[in-house]
Amino acid sequence: MLPLHLPDIVFDLLLFAAAFLAGLLVKWLFAWLSRRAQARKRDGFSLWTSVLCRLGEPINVFIPLLLVNLLVPFMRLGTPYREPIHKIFEIFFDISVAFFLIALVKVAEDYLYHRYDISKPINLRERKIQTQLQFIRKLAVGLILTVTVCVILLSFEALRKMGASLLTGVGVGGIIIGFAAQKSLGDLLAGFQIAFTQPIRIDDVLVVEGEWGRVEEITLTYVVLHIWDHRRLILPISYFIEKPFQNWTRTSADLLAPIMFYLDYTAPVNAIRAEVNRVLVDQPQWDGRVSVVQVTDLRERVMEVRILLSARNSGDAFDLRCKVRERIIAFLQEHHPECLPVTRVEPYRSINVS
Repeated sequence: MLPLHLPDIVFDLLLFAAAFLAGLLVKWLFAWLSRRAQARKRDGFSLWTSVLCRLGEPINVFIPLLLVNLLVPFMRLGTPYREPIHKIFEIFFDISVAFFLIALVKVAEDYLYHRYDISKPINLRERKIQTQLQFIRKLAVGLILTVTVCVILLSFEALRKMGASLLTGVGVGGIIIGFAAQKSLGDLLAGFQIAFTQPIRIDDVLVVEGEWGRVEEITLTYVVLHIWDHRRLILPISYFIEKPFQNWTRTSADLLAPIMFYLDYTAPVNAIRAEVNRVLVDQPQWDGRVSVVQVTDLRERVMEVRILLSARNSGDAFDLRCKVRERIIAFLQEHHPECLPVTRVEPYRSINVS
């Protein structure tokens, strides 16, 4: 207990110091418990580590401000000073609560990102959930900040008295802003539509504007596509509502990989079919579902031979096509060079009509 005979200013400063020291003590205890929990789990994701990283700074501010707000009524400040100081600390406390809640949202996001990890081979459900998590997190943060601003503004008596006029002004201003930002609002609504109908998801493989890439980021207004050569294609999110595009992983990641050969009519199709089966034995990219060799077209000088294979995902399908294409070409060059496309020329022989 603080001695009651201390000067008022000293008494109040000691109360402030006690509040901040208590906050530091709670922070130290929090960090100590987190380190002990982390020591027991040396690998993989740790919820305690996420809590420590996300909540460390907000707790440093939240606990002292909470204690100061509780101790303000016991301070010996004069009446003219008590109310402004209490109001200032109340505002700071409301802000600290907002950042504390945002940190809790990020802790939940870290846990769910670990729980639904998209690094596994079959990750359709995980990509669906992570796509929704991004929108829910942004929406939650926006709501927390909006409510905090409203709570701070409404804590002033003058603003409460001006409520009717403010609401009228906001209504008229909202209509004007709505017309001025119609396109942006359309993108925002399209973002919510994509989050829950999900024509695209995080890590989906898309072909857009002739570019092949993976969905790297989905925001409320735009989508970032990571192109195969490490470029980034950034498109407004409304693009994926209004225009057609290819989604190679909409329901599953597995694909069929066609390989086309244009060969002379003398090409031995059965020998090619046997060679394909032999090549596939040592190809880890082939998933074992489909292996077909067919003559799919006849043209004036060549026939079209299609090799159709299956793979677990688009990356494996591309690598499998390249490897099988190389091996079959080498096989034909070595064993059946005559079946590669050739142009035949016959000498002209005159006809004696006499």
